[in-house]
Amino acid sequence: EEDVLVLTETRASEGCRLLAGEFTAAGYAVHYPRPGPGEYGTMIVSTVPAAPDDGFGDRVGYLPSRAAAVILPAPAGALRVIGLYVPARDASAGKTERKRTWLAACDAALAAAVTEMPAIVLGDLNVLEPDHWPRYPFFAPFEYDFYRALAEAHRLTDVFRHLHPDAAEHSWAGRAGDGYRYDHAFCSQSLSGYIASCDYVHQPREDMLSDHSALTMRLAIIPPAPLPPA
Repeated sequence: EEDVLVLTETRASEGCRLLAGEFTAAGYAVHYPRPGPGEYGTMIVSTVPAAPDDGFGDRVGYLPSRAAAVILPAPAGALRVIGLYVPARDASAGKTERKRTWLAACDAALAAAVTEMPAIVLGDLNVLEPDHWPRYPFFAPFEYDFYRALAEAHRLTDVFRHLHPDAAEHSWAGRAGDGYRYDHAFCSQSLSGYIASCDYVHQPREDMLSDHSALTMRLAIIPPAPLPPA
C-alpha cells in the first residue's frame, strides 16, 4: 500500500537490475544510482511522480550511491525523500574511518537539504539511538552523535519514537539473537503533526527474505496523483 519504497543495500548486480527493470516496466518511477564495483547503494521506487535529486548524492560526495533522493510534488508542497544506507563497520581502523567519513559527509549534506523543503530521511542507518536497549559497548561516540544531529541540529523527528516513545523494537538481530534498531525514519518537524503510523514489519526477516525487518510509515497528507500503470 505504500506510495514510496526505499530499498537499501542495493548493488550493481543482476538481481538489482532485475528489480529496477521490473518496477520500471510496471509503471513505477525508479531512482537507482548505480554503485561502483563491490559497493552498495539505495534504490527509491515510487507509485507517484518522483523527480530524481542527484544533487544530494553529489553533496555527500563520498560513496554517493549510498544516498539517494527524490522530490515528490505533493499538492500541499514538494517533499524531499532521502534514502540512506550507512556503511557498517567492524573493529578495524579502515572500516571505522570509512563510516566516520561517510557520516560526516552525509551530516554536512543534510544540513543544507533539510532547510530547503520538508524532508523525510529513512533507511538502514547502522546507528542506534543513544538510550537504545540493550546497551552495546562497542558503538563509538561518533555513531551516537549522528543520531543526535538528526534530532537536534537538523531538527528532524524520529517517526517511530514519536508514536512509540517507550517501545523496545529491533529491526536486525545478531547470531546470538541480540537485537538492534538500525532502521529509522525521520521527518521534518513541520510534518510531525501529520504522522499517522510507523511500525516495523518483521515478516521479511522471519521469512528470511532479508536479515532486516521492514519499516513502514504513513503521513496523513494528500499524495500526488499516481502514475498510470504500464
